[in-house]
Formats: sequence, C-alpha cells, structure tokens
Amino acid sequence: MAVTYLETGSLNPYYNLAFEELVLERRRDGEYLLLWQNDNTIVVGQNQNTEAEINREFVERHGVNVVRRSTGGGAVYHDLGNLNYSFITDVGDAERLTMERFTRPIVEALRNLGLQAEASGRNDILVAGRKVSGTAQRIVRGRILHHGTLLFDANPGMVAGALQADPAKFQSKSAKSVRSRIGNIRDFLPVDLEMEAFWEYLKKALAGGGMAVGCLTAEELAAVEELKHRKYDTWEWNYGRSPQYDFTNKRRFDGGGLEVRAAVKEGCIVNIVFYGDFLSVSPLDGLTAALEGCAFRREAVAEVLDRFDIRELFGGITRDEVLDTLFYVS
Repeated sequence: MAVTYLETGSLNPYYNLAFEELVLERRRDGEYLLLWQNDNTIVVGQNQNTEAEINREFVERHGVNVVRRSTGGGAVYHDLGNLNYSFITDVGDAERLTMERFTRPIVEALRNLGLQAEASGRNDILVAGRKVSGTAQRIVRGRILHHGTLLFDANPGMVAGALQADPAKFQSKSAKSVRSRIGNIRDFLPVDLEMEAFWEYLKKALAGGGMAVGCLTAEELAAVEELKHRKYDTWEWNYGRSPQYDFTNKRRFDGGGLEVRAAVKEGCIVNIVFYGDFLSVSPLDGLTAALEGCAFRREAVAEVLDRFDIRELFGGITRDEVLDTLFYVS
C-alpha cells in the first residue's frame, strides 16, 4: 500500500498540531507521512508543567510561540532549521508499539547520507554521539501517531535560551553543557545539503516503495481551523494545567521524570495532576478523574492504578514508581 504524503502548508505551530491531530482522528485507514516546520516555537509535552519548562523572560523578549502537543516526552525548540515528521498508521500488535518501529527508517535514512546515526535511550536519535532527534507517540482508537523533530540547522543559542534545564535531568550542568548534548545534522554531512534538498530526500526515503501525494478536503481544512481555535490557540490548553496544590513531589526514574501535585481534603484526593517527560501514548484524563474522591492512601490509589494500563499512561515508569512518588517524599 502506498504511503499518503501530506504537508500542512503552514509554519504556525498551533495550526500544524491541529492538522496532525485531524489526520490522526479522521483518516482511519492507510499510512500517512507528514513533513512540516514550526517557526520559533517551544513545544511542551502533554504532561509537562509549561511554566517550569520555559524561560519566560527569554520567550517574551524573542516572541517565541509556546504550544502543548498531545504526546508525552520533554519540551523541544523548533525553528526553520528543524524538520518535523509524523507517521500515522494502524497500531497493529503490541510489539509494533515500540519506538524502534518508527525510528529505524529515520536512522537508516541518515546513515544513507553517510552519517553515524543510531537510536539511543528512550526516544532519541544520535549522530556521532550528539542528539539530533527526539520522538514521541500517541494511540487513538487503534491508530498510532509517531512524530519527531530533526535538528538540521537549528540555532543552538535559541534552543538553550528558550528552554529551562531541568536540574533533575541535568545535574550540575550549565546551559552550555545542555547545548553540547545536541547537534545539527548539517554539521556532520560529508556533502552539504540545503534544507530544501534534505526535505526532498527524506520524503522519498521515508515513503519507501510507493508514495501518493494527498491533501485534506475543504471540510477537513475547516475542521483543522476549528480545532486550532478551540484547543491549540488557548491559554487553557497551553498553560492552564498548572494550578496550586497542597501536595507536590518530584522524582526521576529510568523511564523519565515524574512530578505529582494533589489537593487533598478530609483525607481524599479532590484534584490531582501528573507532570513529566515520560513517554505516554494515552492521555491521563481518565486516571486523574478516577483518582478524584479516592482516599489518599497507597493501597487505595494502587487499586485505582490497577484499572489502567500503566505503560500506556506513564511509558517506562512503573506502577510502584508512581506510588513511590505519591507516598515517599524525597
């Protein structure tokens, strides 16, 4: 089956994420490849506390857009030196949920350009030991979205200035050290390419044996605009998940960082939020709703957690690690 290739035709991050979500929700058959760019944007993970991830003064001074995506993982900076990709297809069996299913073609495409590329850690792609890509994914009714960003010729000063370095993730490292972790693909190419040529190469490499160039219908494009206005343009979506709570704790595990904030009244949870860069593939709304009214005791919370697929919600963070974050304050 040929892969359907789509472009958003926009550099607006709020529009682009709405476009991507529309394809995931509405196009229920076939395989899709999207290549797209955001201009001057911080994209925070679905479960992150936005204010804790951005350098507010820098963002306002440089007119940086801030948007929340619908997948897990950490915050990233996008500019026109980045190229973003999205795969949308059927979930298939459980073994096909692995990141490697989707990172492999990216790694192979980079290697075919003469680069020392490899998948690393939970969701990174490295070239010559430097991070050039981070990825995340989400499942909706039997369909999976896997997307990532490729640092081709990004501005490292903007990356370092716009994002706050999480001290739990970068212990005793300065902003300069954080910058040193990343690299631009263009710097490692044996033969130089412009972004336009890299885009065209990647489109053909990722489409594989066959590609059909597609487009959204007028009705679908109108739905993209509506979704952008209703969700991605709003303060509530991008910033509004950061209320004050009575109880807070934050820990870091092999599967990522986890922060919990809970309001507890008369021994019961009345509101709870989980933040972190863990690689969830499903939203946490169902879990947080189920925990409201639950007794704030380890045994009671464990019973609620056992109703859910913890791997889908928290990626590599385990049930017991969630409980430890709630009940063993570090």
